[in-house]
Amino acid sequence: MENEKDFLVSSFKSIGYELNNIQIKQFMRYYELLVEKNKVMNLTAITEYRDVVIKHFVDSVLSAKLIDIHRNMSMIDVGTGAGFPGIPLKILYPNLFVALLDSLNKRVKFLEEVIEDLKLCNIALIHGRAEDVAKEKVHRESYDLCVSRAVANLSTLSEYCIPFIKVGGNFISYKSSNSDEEIKNAEHAIKKLGCETEWIKNLDIPGADIERTFVCIKKIEKTPRKYPRRAGTPSKEPL
Repeated sequence: MENEKDFLVSSFKSIGYELNNIQIKQFMRYYELLVEKNKVMNLTAITEYRDVVIKHFVDSVLSAKLIDIHRNMSMIDVGTGAGFPGIPLKILYPNLFVALLDSLNKRVKFLEEVIEDLKLCNIALIHGRAEDVAKEKVHRESYDLCVSRAVANLSTLSEYCIPFIKVGGNFISYKSSNSDEEIKNAEHAIKKLGCETEWIKNLDIPGADIERTFVCIKKIEKTPRKYPRRAGTPSKEPL
């Protein structure tokens, strides 16, 4: 049976990534911090080492197999929770600028500890609701890429996420494999927000017998200023 380090390395190799020694140490330390903090606050229901590697770390970076992530890109992870997918993507692409947004201060404090411990640079934490932060000039239409593994309906999630991306940028939503109807129903909201669905692709999570659906949404024009609507409205009344 492979030891923890070898399992991590082989899991990433199975999706085409060769981790260097720094990245190996960062992922292993991230796991330690996650399970330690999880004893006192609810960050994840998945705590077994191999499950975390596959269902959190590998799953988080699968989107990078489908979109070109280059050194000058800026990315925001909306509803990052325990740091997924933002921190694994940052570990894999150290030159990427990453902003992690979450509404719960306790989670943001945990992410502060992770960033400091892992010595991650060029990464920002934002405590707030997406509906409010997306109205701020410094964040509105400022990012090349937005990612989200949040479980909200895609219509609602689009209203949270699309205002953050520049015209020409992309929003990638991580969805389960049985999301066809949800994706179809979100088309109206996506168009209203100044975007179009560029592609929908399915990838297997190696070793998990789970298929992940990625929805890539392209920003083609500025989002009307009235979106996102005030806090709570996008989830109660999706576009």
